Amino acid sequence: MNQLKYLFKKKGGILTASEANAVGISNERLRLLVKDGVLERVAYGIYASHDILPDKMYIFQKRRPKLIYSHETALFLHNLTDRDPINYSATVPSGYNTKGLKKDGLTVFFIKSDLYKKNIVTMETSFGHKVSVYGLERTICDCIRSRNQMDIAVVMQALKQYSKRKDKNISLLMRIAGEFEITKILRGYMEVLL
Repeated sequence: MNQLKYLFKKKGGILTASEANAVGISNERLRLLVKDGVLERVAYGIYASHDILPDKMYIFQKRRPKLIYSHETALFLHNLTDRDPINYSATVPSGYNTKGLKKDGLTVFFIKSDLYKKNIVTMETSFGHKVSVYGLERTICDCIRSRNQMDIAVVMQALKQYSKRKDKNISLLMRIAGEFEITKILRGYMEVLL
């Protein structure tokens, strides 16, 4: 039991069955601990210590490592909006089966495989867990590219916040916009703001 407590502490209160199995804790033992109220099964193969609030953002990504947080969720993580996302937004490579993601209430975007892995950063959720999210400039480009599927007020607020930031990188923004073929559209928005 001490080994399990140590593991939960090390993993931030959330543990996968495979991580438990790797240190000799069987699935049957996990099932019994859930039955006894020691653990909570928060998703298939994912367990939480009973004394923490589950971090859904972290759990979704733990279950589906190809999921990269994007759009409104990335805006929130980058402090470009004050709206806490009701449903998380994520991007997956084209062809990925999204049935489970949509069932969980995620808003899913697709991107070609060659653009999928570009500009991924690691950020902390409000619970302190690390998740993969698109970088600041990539997030702006994603929002411009998907502007017809998003609340335009959110997109405009994000652009205004981005233009005021000291850590903005306009050359990187324009390079990513070129890869997404939205340079002309982005310039139109940025000329008004800068």
